Amino acid sequence: MPNAMDDHQQTEQSPPPAAQELNEVQHRAVNELLRVSPVADDLASRFQRAGHSLALVGGSVRDALLGRLGNDLDFTTDARPEEILALVRPWADAVWDVGIAFGTVGCKKYVPGPEQGSEAPEAAVPRGSEGGTDRQCFDIEITTYRSEAYDRTSRKPEVSYGAVIQDDLVRRDFTVNAMAVALPEKVFIDPHGGLNDLSERVLRTPGTPEASFSDDPLRMLRAARFAAQLDFEVAGDVVAAMQAMAERIEIVSAERVRDEFSKLILASRPRKGLRLLVDTGLAQRTVPEVPALRLERDEHHRHKDVYEHSLIVLEQAIDLEEDGPDLTLRLAALLHDIGKPRTRRFESDGRVSFHHHEVVGAKMARKRMTALKYSNELVKDVSRLVELHLRFHGYGTGEWTDSAVRRYVRDAGQLLPRLHKLTRSDCTTRNKRKAAALSRAYDGLEERIARLQEQEELEAIRPDLNGNEIMEVLGVPPGPVVGRAYRQLLELRLEKGPMERHEAVAALKEWWANQQG
Repeated sequence: MPNAMDDHQQTEQSPPPAAQELNEVQHRAVNELLRVSPVADDLASRFQRAGHSLALVGGSVRDALLGRLGNDLDFTTDARPEEILALVRPWADAVWDVGIAFGTVGCKKYVPGPEQGSEAPEAAVPRGSEGGTDRQCFDIEITTYRSEAYDRTSRKPEVSYGAVIQDDLVRRDFTVNAMAVALPEKVFIDPHGGLNDLSERVLRTPGTPEASFSDDPLRMLRAARFAAQLDFEVAGDVVAAMQAMAERIEIVSAERVRDEFSKLILASRPRKGLRLLVDTGLAQRTVPEVPALRLERDEHHRHKDVYEHSLIVLEQAIDLEEDGPDLTLRLAALLHDIGKPRTRRFESDGRVSFHHHEVVGAKMARKRMTALKYSNELVKDVSRLVELHLRFHGYGTGEWTDSAVRRYVRDAGQLLPRLHKLTRSDCTTRNKRKAAALSRAYDGLEERIARLQEQEELEAIRPDLNGNEIMEVLGVPPGPVVGRAYRQLLELRLEKGPMERHEAVAALKEWWANQQG
C-alpha cells in the first residue's frame, strides 16, 4: 500500500511538523489504514467502478493519525444519497437510511479476521456467533459532500450538497477533523493544516470560528467535548468566539446538546471540557446548575468552592469505575451538590449550612435532566443517587441498627454499587486522618451489608406475607387496606428482619385490631 502520509502529498497550507514527529504519525496512520483496508478498499472500488469518489474522512482520519482508529468508519463521497443506497445495499450486511435527509447512509459490514484470508464470508456472522468468532464488524457512515448552516431561528440545519471534497472539508468543525484520505489511492488531503494542529494538540476551525459557530452552534460544545476526549487545547480565538457567541447555543435542540454533553462527561478528562463550558458561559445556557456551584463555599471550607469539590468528586468516581465509563455515576457525581446554592444558610456561630440540599438537589437534577431529554430511567437513577448521597453520613462510627442497614440497602435498590462509589468519592478532605476514618467506616458498613445480604437476601426484601395472604388473614377484599397492611409488614420486616409465618400473622392481626379501635 502506498504511504498514505508521504511528504509530497502535504498541501502548501499545512506545513508538516518536525520530520521525526511526522514519520511517527505516518507509521501509526499506515498501520491503522492497513488494518481497515480490506473493507475500505472494497467499498472504494465499488464506488470507483460506478464513477464516484470515496474518501475516509473526519474523525476516522484523525484517529488513524493518533493510532486509535476503531471499527466505526466515516466516509464522504460525491455520490448522492440515493446513489449511495444503490451501491451499498448489495454489499453491506445491514443498511439504514435514518440520516438520509442530511445526506448520510449507514451500513454494517462483517469481514473475516486476518488469519481467515481476504475473501468476505458468504453469510456474515457477528463476532461471538457460532462459526464466526473471528470476524470483524465495521459500522460505516457515508455522507455526500455537503455544506450546512443554521439560520437565526431554526433548530435544524439546511443541507446542500457540494461538488468536490474541498467543499465538504471546509465546513467541518475543526481542522483535525477536516482531513481525508482518498480511496483506494490513499492520497492524503489536508487543505487546512489539520496534521500540524494534530501534532500541536490544538483545536482550530478551518475558517474563522465565528463563521463556523454561526453555521452550527453545536460546534462550541464539540470543542469542549474534544478537549475532554483528546486532551487538546482550544485555540485562543476559538475560546473567544465561544464566549462571544454562547447565546447562539440556545437555537440547538435539547437532544443534540444532551448528546454532546454526555460524550463530554464520558470522556477521559471531563474536568477539562467542563471548565471550558463554564468559563465561556456555555454551561450557563445548558447546565446552569454547574456554574452556580462556583459561588458557594463548601461547608468544610476545605476547597475553593463547591464547584471545585464537585469536579474532584467526579474524578474520584471515575477512578472507582470497574467496567468502563458509567454515565449514571458520573452525572450523579457532578450534580450531587447542586442543591447547595439554594439551601445555603449562615448560622449564628459563623458556620455555613446546607440543610436538605440532597433533597433539593435531587429535584433540580430531575428537572435539568428532563429538560435535556434524558431517558426517564436515567433521570430516575441519577436523581435518586443525588438524594441518597448523604445517607451514609448518619452512620457515624457504626451505631446503625440492622434495620437501618436494611433500609439503606432497600432505598438504594439496584443503585447500591453506584451509591457505594459515589459516597466514597464524596470524601475530598485534605485531612488524611479524617479521610482514613471515613473510609474505614464505610468499609465497616459494606461488611455489615454483605453479612446481612448473605443471611437475608436484602435486595429482595419483601413482607413475610403477600397480598393474598393478607386478604385471607384479615378477611378483606382487594383495596387500600391491603396496601396499608403490606406497608406495615414491610416496615416490620425492615425493623426486625425475617419473621416466622405465625409471628407475621400475629403482628398483622394486632395492627388490624388497632386500626379498628
